[in-house]
Amino acid sequence: MTPVVRSLLETDLYKFTMWQALLHGHPNSLTEYEFVCRNTPQFPLAELKAEVEQQLDHLCGMAFAEEELDYLRSLRYMKSDFVDFLTVFRFQRKFIHVDTDGDTLLIRAGGPQVHVMAFEIFVLYIVNELYFRRFDAAAALAEGRARLAGKIAALKAFGAQPARRHPFEFSDFGVRRRYSGAWHEEVVRSLAREVPQYFKGTSNVYLARMLGLPPIGTMAHEYMQSFQAFGVRLRDFQKAALEDWVQEYRGDLGVALTDVVGMDAFLEDFDLYFAKLFDGLRHDSGDPVVWGEKALAHYMALRIDANTKRLVFSDGLDLETAFDLYRHFADRIMVGFGIGTNLTNDVGLTPLNIVMKLVCCNGQPVAKLSDSPGKTLCKDETFLAYLRKVFHHPEM
Repeated sequence: MTPVVRSLLETDLYKFTMWQALLHGHPNSLTEYEFVCRNTPQFPLAELKAEVEQQLDHLCGMAFAEEELDYLRSLRYMKSDFVDFLTVFRFQRKFIHVDTDGDTLLIRAGGPQVHVMAFEIFVLYIVNELYFRRFDAAAALAEGRARLAGKIAALKAFGAQPARRHPFEFSDFGVRRRYSGAWHEEVVRSLAREVPQYFKGTSNVYLARMLGLPPIGTMAHEYMQSFQAFGVRLRDFQKAALEDWVQEYRGDLGVALTDVVGMDAFLEDFDLYFAKLFDGLRHDSGDPVVWGEKALAHYMALRIDANTKRLVFSDGLDLETAFDLYRHFADRIMVGFGIGTNLTNDVGLTPLNIVMKLVCCNGQPVAKLSDSPGKTLCKDETFLAYLRKVFHHPEM
């Protein structure tokens, strides 16, 4: 067996930041996460079961190295007690189970949230790498390098266009659906070397440490969703989640995710208090132009200078889409772009559309009401209907 996971540091930064906040605020919560493939793979993922089991066995035998913990301690928003927790942390094999249902691969992690939440990213890139190992690597890498060269050329050409008020900046968000770890590293090294004026960091903490790049990320849906089951009134869960974040990070990591129950419902809760405290907002579903215009109108209504805030776009982006969004917004507000699959798995093969999402917390269903059709996630239709009613969210 060739291990897929190289380091426990090789995950998205927001896993660590959410992990710390939940360990401090809700250390006893119990959760369930489930793996889902949203598209049709070229061969049944169920065929990977035995290999996935081997890789999970390997993952559960790993620990953080001392120099990795020292790196985490160097990040000013990481608290010493959380890093102390990581010194003794080990993934527990009993908390994750792999099965099949016909051609479908089933993976479920269940147990204390602070012990199971970090499985997600590792599971996703384990499945991805095992899947793509079955294809012609030489052909894929040749195509990937050609496409990467084209992207770098496009970025350099873009620099000749008229300057806008705010600069064009993008980061790598491609850990979970990458072609392979080695290819991910090659992509990030190439971008950092060739276009450092535009490429500003990576969500991959392992690569950030290795290459001296800023690690990028704040929060994901699971953080906000968890508060649907933390004992606050359901209508108030977003405000409770944002307030806990503010108290945990006190000015750091100030980009809020907006689409757990839709942008309109988010903005109803994102009042002057939060709008002043948070540096900006992250888009992850729905029409990005419509979303951005709503954000600008909201800042204007609150009499906040939008040029002091940032919009981060991260929903299935490629460079051309990022360029278009930049042209549309960059004279009115700071912008940033998190590009994932199109950077780390654009090799001529169809990427897997896989996720591993929180489905239950403290014995209660939780849900995401996406602004995009097909991205809403919930196992309990009754709870989903109730959530829609509470937040006046249209069915999609």
